[in-house]
Order: sequence, then C-alpha cells, then structure tokens
Amino acid sequence: MPTPLVFVYNADSGVLNGLRDLWVKTVAPERYDCPLCAVTYGPLGMHRRWRDFTCALRRDVTFLHRDELRAQYGLSGVPLPCAFELTPGGPRVWLSAEQLRAARTTDDLMALVRARAEQDR
Repeated sequence: MPTPLVFVYNADSGVLNGLRDLWVKTVAPERYDCPLCAVTYGPLGMHRRWRDFTCALRRDVTFLHRDELRAQYGLSGVPLPCAFELTPGGPRVWLSAEQLRAARTTDDLMALVRARAEQDR
C-alpha cells in the first residue's frame, strides 16, 4: 500500500494569515513565498483540477501549513514548500522545495507529482 503524502505550504494557518496571503498573491505575486499555494489556490479556495488530481492518486493526501507541520510532526527548519511521505520511520521528503518551486503552473505541478509517483511503483 502506498504511503500517505503530506504537502506543506510555506505559509502559516489561520484566517488572518490566509487573508494576508491572498492580498500578497493579488497585489504583489512576485513577493509571495509559497509557489505551491500560488499554483494550487485561487481566491475561492483550492483549484478543483488540483483537488481532483490529488484524489485520483490512490494515496491518502493531506495539506498542512508550516506551523501545523511543527505541531503535528515536530519538524521545523525544513525548506518549504515540500511534500513528505509518511513512512513508519517518520516523514521523509518526497518532493523537495527546489522541485516544487520549479513548478510554475498547476500543469507543471501535476506532471511533477505524476513522475514522482511513477518512481514509487
């Protein structure tokens, strides 16, 4: 059975943080620090194409913010955004920040995830 995946945004959780992120993405997108969020979220929430794609991966997929990563797994100082697989030994990097930052569009991101998932088969 494939291991669960956790995608971690380079942003903190909460309504005020979400509003700030939306404002920065809209007014000064070049200053926004989370390319994962930039290509997967719009003003009304997660893009349906991305949500449908992750549901079709046939693995449990969850999404966390960096403060939630610290709270749930005790991890900090990890370059973000990042995707982890949850192994019996603990979270292990599945897609690095460098790889995720290279995905400029939702299509790029889906191709990256598809290619990485193929390596696991």
